[in-house]
Amino acid sequence: MKGWLWALLLALCLAGGTQAHEIGTTQVQLTVGPGDAWSATITTAPTALVNKLEAAAGQPLSRDLTAERVRAILPAYAAAIAAQVDLKADGAAQPATVAVERVEMPSDITLPAFVVLHAGGRLPPGSHAITWRYGLVYSTYGVVFTDAAGGTPQTQWLEGDAASPPFALAANAAPLALPRLAAQYLELGFLHILPEGLDHILFVLGIFLLTTRLRSILVQVTAFTLAHSVTLGLTMYGVISLPSRVVEPLIALSVAYVAVENILTARLTPWRPLVVFAFGLLHGMGFAGALADLHLARRDVIPALVSFNVGIELAQLSIIAAAYAALALWHRDKPWYRRRVVIPASSLIAATGLFWTVQRVAGL
Repeated sequence: MKGWLWALLLALCLAGGTQAHEIGTTQVQLTVGPGDAWSATITTAPTALVNKLEAAAGQPLSRDLTAERVRAILPAYAAAIAAQVDLKADGAAQPATVAVERVEMPSDITLPAFVVLHAGGRLPPGSHAITWRYGLVYSTYGVVFTDAAGGTPQTQWLEGDAASPPFALAANAAPLALPRLAAQYLELGFLHILPEGLDHILFVLGIFLLTTRLRSILVQVTAFTLAHSVTLGLTMYGVISLPSRVVEPLIALSVAYVAVENILTARLTPWRPLVVFAFGLLHGMGFAGALADLHLARRDVIPALVSFNVGIELAQLSIIAAAYAALALWHRDKPWYRRRVVIPASSLIAATGLFWTVQRVAGL
């Protein structure tokens, strides 16, 4: 059991290509107008996209791709990508053209690698509604629809290559039922931590490792929760704002700090909850980055924020519960617990946080 847990922690620390504050690996901005033109900006993972296209064409899969290599490969597959863009107007399929707009594959593996595709075409005059389906994605992703004729932005979450419900043209769509909206954003908040928020996972594990006393753990978790809840809401409403080039290195530094303090002290100091609270303010801005581009309708902002935050809390409590049940519950009274578990695990987390900090600062 102990060996399995160490292997899991090592895998978390060394995992590559993690996107810290994105929901899913694909996002779509779909726009109609002016006139009868439609366009879609598809942001997706470059390696997964290239490999899917190669597999469909019966070609060997490329490995160790670079941005230059992706830019060279994708134009040959433009027609194949266009064939997977299925936009229908009043039930009738509309032809699409696709071009590669941007490819980013940063050397900092904790920052997102992505490719931006631009799809477009024209609708028959007088169309009433459109549906969207994209066949090159296998997980949940968001589609934000904007009608230039005056409709408010609409966000739908699609499962894999499923077709969307109709987007009404030149009119506001009926509001999404509150239970369905809450369920969607609760799931998104949970997934944003487990499995997608690696830096947040390590921060929570750093909180857990300080002490085996459940009360001390919950004091820190409560401070963290209060802090990131405040800045999540304030950032989403535009009251406060810090650029990601500032927030992301500081989040990485927060991971290192709590782990280093675990090595230096074996008890909950008076300043530890205050430090966790301060770092929680930064993490809340990072959480807000996951929702910033979704253009929620004003009526949906509060229920979406509350549900998303509840999902985050459930994920954090799941991490604490799993770690406590696997380690502290059975070994907290052992004289070797701190020497064999807390210090080595905290050292690994601290090294990872410092490595990310340097990478993120160097990538500015």
